[in-house]
Amino acid sequence: MEFCRRLSQRNGLSFTLPSEAQWEFACRAGTSSPFAFGATLTPELANYDPRISYAEGPKGRWREETTDVASFPANGWGLHDMHGNVLEWCLDTWHGSYEGAPSDGSPWLSGDDERRQLRGGGWLGNPGFCRSAFRLRSRPDYSIAFIGFRVVCLPQGPSLIP
Repeated sequence: MEFCRRLSQRNGLSFTLPSEAQWEFACRAGTSSPFAFGATLTPELANYDPRISYAEGPKGRWREETTDVASFPANGWGLHDMHGNVLEWCLDTWHGSYEGAPSDGSPWLSGDDERRQLRGGGWLGNPGFCRSAFRLRSRPDYSIAFIGFRVVCLPQGPSLIP
């Protein structure tokens, strides 16, 4: 969030982490399948551990590290690396279900759990972790080589950064 604050100050625009709903909406890119690319994932579409297959998908060589952004095809909306490469932080606090979640896509910040949402899977995980709907949680001070973040630029107006 500090990165988002500094980027906002530098550019005069409002940047933040995506809400969990925004992240999944962007990842799916209008699809309803497990992945924006269809029912399964291949090592040519994303960076994950392809020694494990998903839904009869092919196995492949494990890269064992992050790859450059846009090393794989974009989803239908032109977004790269929504599946795999690194897990991405979302702004929402962890909730075990969607019961009571905001219906407008805004971040769900209420609750006692200080853990935050992670989405997208990563190079260290199996392809199931890369599914559009896969959810993981961690403490926001946790840092490791397969966790990163994606920023979103909010509609402009009064500061919308929490």
